[in-house]
Amino acid sequence: MAFIIKPIVTEKLNELSEKQNKFGFVVKPTANKLQIKAEVEARYGVTVTDVNTMVYAGKSKSRYTRAGLLRGRTNAFKKAIVTVKEGEAIDFYSNI
Repeated sequence: MAFIIKPIVTEKLNELSEKQNKFGFVVKPTANKLQIKAEVEARYGVTVTDVNTMVYAGKSKSRYTRAGLLRGRTNAFKKAIVTVKEGEAIDFYSNI
C-alpha cells in the first residue's frame, strides 16, 4: 500500500536536504514511521536512518465576496521528515 502522497519541495527542505540529508513527504494520516521508512527505502533505494512525523490540523478560511461570506476549511495532513544515510540522496526531479 502506498503511504507517500507526494514529496515536499520547498526552500527550507532543500536546504535541509543539502546540509543534513533530510527529505520531506506528505503521507497518509494512518501511516506509521516503520511503514514510511519501508516505502522510502523501496521506492528511492536509500537507507533511512530516522523518521520524524508531524500532524497538521486543517484551518478555517473565510472570504468576503459579492455573494456574501464564504467559509471553508483546508485539509488536515501528516508530514514526514526522513533522514537518509550520509552520502546518499533522493533525486525528486529524475522522473520528470
